[in-house]
Amino acid sequence: MILAILQARFSSSRLPGKVLKPLLGEPMLLRQIERLRDVRQIDQLLVATSREASDDAIETLCAANGIACFRGDLNDVLERFHQAAHTFAPEHIVRLTADCPLTDPALIDEVIAFYLAGDYDYVSNSVEATYPDGLDVEIFRASCLDEAWREARLSSQREHVTPFIHQQAGRYKVGVYRNAADLSHLRWTVDEPKDFELVTMIYDALYPKNARFSMRDVLSLLEQRPELVNWNTMHGRNEGYQKSLDADAMPTTPPTIEN
Repeated sequence: MILAILQARFSSSRLPGKVLKPLLGEPMLLRQIERLRDVRQIDQLLVATSREASDDAIETLCAANGIACFRGDLNDVLERFHQAAHTFAPEHIVRLTADCPLTDPALIDEVIAFYLAGDYDYVSNSVEATYPDGLDVEIFRASCLDEAWREARLSSQREHVTPFIHQQAGRYKVGVYRNAADLSHLRWTVDEPKDFELVTMIYDALYPKNARFSMRDVLSLLEQRPELVNWNTMHGRNEGYQKSLDADAMPTTPPTIEN
């Protein structure tokens, strides 16, 4: 079984409530899920949010739309993710984040196929980025997640789920899925107000004509409207992960893991 877990929370520090901001009249989270339903190789989609009161709205939205939802720890995302995964006992897990409303279903299927064909433990298209920020895909064995949950201690490993796995290429068979051209300078994720402005303009331009628009359609639009290419690129890639890496150097009390 291949389970996709979509991490979502309301309490974003840079753009609070972003996952529920409206894109063409629907919450951004639903727009992303609408796209994810076109992924052929995912058997089950699960939204993983926190137990904080601010995330009640996410659970309510999921319930109203027939979407499975799990609630767990806000800050120890690895703990939340691990518990969420075990509600379905999958063999393989796809990790996605709810700030990527331009996610491309065909690309996700390509990454999954690459992972399965190579018998990898972990594959991503983002650790060595060649795709636009916001098209990130990770897939890994559930057994690797179990080991990460038991052994990971660093802040970056607990908050971002997979570093414990992909940082150990000697222990795990780690694969990288690359694009033919390096498009990593493009920013299609939503963390800042300028990001949401860009995504809104892309949806306004493409969605009414083709609700299933692809990465290639977005690239074509950027060729026609070059002013959009650098609309939001003043913001760096993976700023949240870098903050976690900085926190690794600070003394902390390791989390208690119950077997």
